[in-house]
Amino acid sequence: MNQHDKIYVAGHRGMVGSAIVRELQRNGFDNLLLRTHAELDLTDQNAVEQFFSSEKPDYVFLAAAKVGGIIANDTAPADFMYQNMMLEMNVIHAAWKHGVRKLLFLGSSCIYPRMAPQPMPESCLLTSELEKTNEAYALAKISGLKYCEYLNRQYGTDFISVMPTNLYGPNDNYHPEHSHVLPALIRRFHEAAAANLPEVTCWGDGSPLREFLYVDDLANLCLFLMQNYSGNETVNAGTGKELTIKELTELVADVVGYKGAILWDTSRPNGTPRKLLDVSKATALGWIYRTELRQGIELAYHDFLTNPMRAER
Repeated sequence: MNQHDKIYVAGHRGMVGSAIVRELQRNGFDNLLLRTHAELDLTDQNAVEQFFSSEKPDYVFLAAAKVGGIIANDTAPADFMYQNMMLEMNVIHAAWKHGVRKLLFLGSSCIYPRMAPQPMPESCLLTSELEKTNEAYALAKISGLKYCEYLNRQYGTDFISVMPTNLYGPNDNYHPEHSHVLPALIRRFHEAAAANLPEVTCWGDGSPLREFLYVDDLANLCLFLMQNYSGNETVNAGTGKELTIKELTELVADVVGYKGAILWDTSRPNGTPRKLLDVSKATALGWIYRTELRQGIELAYHDFLTNPMRAER
């Protein structure tokens, strides 16, 4: 990649897309194509076609997606499948049609089976059933990954994909019900501390194991892969470290400064029991994460405090 090449970052206002923009700018890339949803609806095939025809980007980072936590995925599966599949297919197809040199597709670790071997290698994809609570989103992401693979095989494109673990960091969604677990905990404990509440109730029983990656570390990997990797198989993005949700809640409470009791509502879903990625492939390529969890949570909490609009989402 040349620093003056035309690079389209789809979804640049989201958590992942904005991190990719920051990483590109830090590394001197100065010809970025950015469009808001109002300027370019990626589910509109004609609009996407016209954009690629007129702008002709050299490289594409496809970070746009409809995302949400367990409840959002479980209650609106049709929306998650339709919107994600439409925008993925439109962008990837237009990138192939208009000769994009390389495309990176962002997926999610939820593509792997519910009871996958732990840690989960890239090769376990489609070996058994998915987690039901986010099946629609997972199927959409699998479709995008596979379409990149099929274009590579049939037409010789250089389209790659990366599957990150649970992400957090600047520009996250802190909605109390529609967000992912870590930002939801940041908001919940912040509000509890501000109100001096004696206790906070969290969902599930705290037993599931989860891995978390700071979003700027993912962006660093995305740029690294664009410059150093080609292949049909996806690449996992994570830290290779995990902790229980109970341990996570205690860590977030400590960072935020909440001193009350933590209770558990076992009527709420836990989700997948364990989700740890095998990151040996990325490590073998020469990449490793940089941000430890406590430091990342401190940075995320600072973002929450200094970006008040994030707390309204």
